[in-house]
This record gives sequence, C-alpha cells and structure tokens, in this order.
Amino acid sequence: MTRTKKTPSKNISIIDVAKASGVSITTVSRVINKITTVKESNRAKVMQAVRELKFQPSIFAQRLAPGKSNVVALVIPRYEGVFYSFYALELIRGVGTMCEVLKLDLLLHLTDARTPLSLRGVGGVIFSDIIGNRAQLEDSLAKGIPSVVINYYVDDLDVSCIAIDNAGGAENAVNYLIELGHKKIAHITGDLMTQAAAKRLEGYKRALEKNSIQLRQDYIFETDYSRGAARSAAEKLIKAADPATAVFVASDAMALEVMAVARELGKHIPNDLSIVGFDDNPSGLYGPVGLTTVRQPLIRMAEESVKELNRLIGLSKKEIKKILLPAELVIRESCKPFAGG
Repeated sequence: MTRTKKTPSKNISIIDVAKASGVSITTVSRVINKITTVKESNRAKVMQAVRELKFQPSIFAQRLAPGKSNVVALVIPRYEGVFYSFYALELIRGVGTMCEVLKLDLLLHLTDARTPLSLRGVGGVIFSDIIGNRAQLEDSLAKGIPSVVINYYVDDLDVSCIAIDNAGGAENAVNYLIELGHKKIAHITGDLMTQAAAKRLEGYKRALEKNSIQLRQDYIFETDYSRGAARSAAEKLIKAADPATAVFVASDAMALEVMAVARELGKHIPNDLSIVGFDDNPSGLYGPVGLTTVRQPLIRMAEESVKELNRLIGLSKKEIKKILLPAELVIRESCKPFAGG
C-alpha cells in the first residue's frame, strides 16, 4: 500500500507563524523585515516557527505591520521600445546595482500614467521622469510614501529630486560649435513634452543669444525622439535652400540617424555638417566617425536616487534634497571648424 503525502489544506500565513511562536503578528512582521528593535528571545521564537512551518513570506505579505519596508518601486513611463532605450536600461542598471548594495528589493513598474499605482507594501518609490503621471507622484506623497524623482527637477512639490543640467549641457554643446566658427546651427529636438528636451532647447537658444547669433525658427526641427522623426528632420535640414553647417541633436540615437541620412545624400561628416549629440550612448563610438556628445551621468543619477530614497525611508521627518548634476561635453570626430565664408 502506497501512502500518499497529504497536501496542506491552506497556505501557511504570517498569522500561523504568530500563533506557533506565541508572539503578535506585528512582531513576526518586524522579524521578517529585519527590524532591529525586536527582543532577541522573540526573534528566536519567530525564526524557529518559520523553519518548522516552512513559511515563505511574499515580498508584500510580510509588510502587514508598520516598519521599514525594503521594497523600492522604480516607476518608468511606458513608451515604445523602452527595453531598447539606452536611457531606460542605464537607469534600471544603476538603480538595480545600488539596491543590491543596500540590500533592497526592486520592483519595476511600467506605467501608462492613467492607471493608479499599487503601492501596498512598498517602502519607497523612485519616479523616472514625470511624463503625464504627476497625479501618481502626488498620490504617493499624499500617502506619506517616501518618494524621489529623477531626470526631472521638481520645484513646486515637497519632494526630493535628482536631475541633470540639460540646459547647461546643451548650452556647452552649442558654444563649442560657435567656437569652431559655426553660426548656422540647427537643433533637432526631442519630445518637448519631456523636461529634458525642453531644457535642451532652452540651452540651445541661450547659447545663440549670448553669442549674438539670431535665432532661426527654420533651423529648429521638433521630433518625438524617434529615429524615424530624426530621419525626416535630417532630410529637411540637409535639403534646405540655406542649410545649417552644424546641428545639435537632442539624443545620440537621433544624431546617428542624422549621420546615416547625410551619408545617403552624399554629405561627409564633419566636412559638410558638424554634429553634436546628447547622452554618450556607446553606439556613438562605432559610426564612421566618433560622435561628439554631451555625457549625462545616468548611472550616478540612478545610484544617488536609491541612496536618497534609502535615507528618506529611515527618517521620521522627511528632509528633502533637490540636486542638479552637471553634464559633460565629450569631444570626438564629428565636428570641425567652419571653413566657409
């Protein structure tokens, strides 16, 4: 006769662990969350019950009592090709690495901005940019959940933010082109719904104004950051009756597309057109010429956001910080001095 092993009638819960160890549910939750204020005798009882019952708490179920949760949610606005985006992948890498260092659990949440976030059991939230999802940020703050915003400088809410000086980086890029003798400088923008793209346009305009170069609206080509839109803009730029001699492009991916279009139309980079991108995407190293670009410290921004959130989680009174990180011009081979009249 074969004896069949009985299947438990129900899953073991935190309540079962509390009963078996003779302590409260709150104490069990604190032990599971590694809160240091629990008496050692109670901690031993709980851990023994956990082993005997073979209790395996889920990341969220263990957060039933007040206390420090080590779950960090990274909220990224959903857009096409997000997992092929250099920007998004660098943020995920930087946040993930620092979470591992600080022994934090990472929850990745792609949002369409319209759906409320499920923040149960989350110790804190990192918002990657604010693109149509400001209500989600405000909801998180209203619930008292520690929150940090990255890649967006928030000046009208009581929230920590870590952003990049996009305007300053863009201004430096255009100043470099002006120093090379260029005056006909175009700009291919990113999606101006994003703060980053709007600030890069602002920096472009500021450089022209400070150098007494007249702004030409026909030299500004608005796009949505896609390579398709960049291709269309590049064709218009190169085929114009009075073409620019240099162009500042709001992302490296788009700048590489501009290079491709220029080659297809028989133009030489940088002899016929000088190009500066923005990002310091490694792919910019592998074109026909190395792409001059503006390096934004994405990994540093991501890592600092986790450190800041970890600090906020441990505070009873939230002391916010607002940080603007500098961007760095990286000079390669895609620009040359203007030789025309």
